[in-house]
Amino acid sequence: MAEVNTGYRYIARQAGVRSGEAVIEGTRIGVHDVIGLLQNGETVDSIIVSCFPNLTKAQVYECLAYYEDHRDEINLLVAEQMTDPNA
Repeated sequence: MAEVNTGYRYIARQAGVRSGEAVIEGTRIGVHDVIGLLQNGETVDSIIVSCFPNLTKAQVYECLAYYEDHRDEINLLVAEQMTDPNA
């Protein structure tokens, strides 16, 4: 079986930034923010145009790659965000 590369070019974790959750490097945009938008009907293009115009397609697609490797973590964060009235 081939080894899976779990390093991500655009994804980072930093203490004190979004509670240490995975974010797009150099931003405070959580991977779960992007995935939540996609799960609620946004497209890669609409995220870049309407939601986060400073992101690149590569960054959004890397959020999807991270999600594929960390579904349980991201699904939990999306669910918490959707039920939090202060989010």
